[in-house]
Amino acid sequence: MIVRSCKLICKRMQNADAVRCKALMYPRKKENTLSFQAEKQVIREYYDALDNAKGDGITAVLGQYTADNYTWRAFHPFHLQTDSKTVSELFWQPFRGAVTSMQRRMDAFFAGNNFIDDGESVWVCSMGHLMGLFDAPWLGIQPTGKMIMLRYAEFHKVVDGRIAETAFYFDIPHFMMQAGYKPFPDQAAAHMVQPGPAPHDALLFDDADPEEGQKTLEVMHKMISDLGQWNSGLPLEEELALSWHDDMIWWGPAGIGATYTIARYAQQHSGPFRAGLSERSGTGHIARIAEGNYSGFFGWPNFKAKATGGYLGLPSNDKLCEFRVIDVYRRDGDKLKENWVFLDMLHFFNQQGVDILGELEGVQE
Repeated sequence: MIVRSCKLICKRMQNADAVRCKALMYPRKKENTLSFQAEKQVIREYYDALDNAKGDGITAVLGQYTADNYTWRAFHPFHLQTDSKTVSELFWQPFRGAVTSMQRRMDAFFAGNNFIDDGESVWVCSMGHLMGLFDAPWLGIQPTGKMIMLRYAEFHKVVDGRIAETAFYFDIPHFMMQAGYKPFPDQAAAHMVQPGPAPHDALLFDDADPEEGQKTLEVMHKMISDLGQWNSGLPLEEELALSWHDDMIWWGPAGIGATYTIARYAQQHSGPFRAGLSERSGTGHIARIAEGNYSGFFGWPNFKAKATGGYLGLPSNDKLCEFRVIDVYRRDGDKLKENWVFLDMLHFFNQQGVDILGELEGVQE
């Protein structure tokens, strides 16, 4: 009866506040010591097979490891796909044909029960770079013959030993900038090939202490509640300090860039982001997990907003646009320390009538 009453209350609350309500409704059971080893092993074996396959062999690997009703979500221009053969032919085979001798360089690997469905599903998160030699055109981007990296984060839902859903978000503009293109006006923060977590401890092939994962989930939820609606009434830097260490690092997507310390994050991203957007919707996620000191989430979309303030040099308009995002976090103590952000900038610009991939000819420097 108490849980039912809480559910009714949560439905009437703003999304960010409902996070805390839901956490009270569904506290983590201390006796739940389920291991994520089976799900992690599926993904590790899948990666090994996928990264060593070629041509039609990639299609065979996807068919072997994915469920019959597989759902694959990715950034523009790939979007939502529901057939593993299509995923192979649309993304993996062209990418592997263009980026030869590919190797996966993982910086984070962790798993967890999904908070969004009250722990019913298990998701595995991987983050890092796909590195290789850029030897043939891809998406109209001309090859350099040099080393290149595709920055990525990926969530997999594993059910009965098969991958039922994937969110594979990758930073194509970051790839373009390595190849000599300048797809955006001068970004406010830094462009660089981004490293993994400072402690180099995020490859959780062995299961981490569940209590540490619960702490990380709670800190992430506090951040979502504190910052998710932009309406705390506090000055921006004070608001950020509720959830973040002063020497935070925000590893943002190409077009925005990476920034360091609360003050520079507020100046180089958060301030312009809030000033350039309005009528932000509530936060909607498909998966939210944590293990050890690491956590993450993704949505489809995460939220919607209008670019009424001319964000990133775009003309002001009244169109409600989607924001597709994966966030990966590192907790240090009782606050967040690092954040890797994957935002579908091509999709955002495309909704504004700017087709960045369609305008590639002649813009390589």
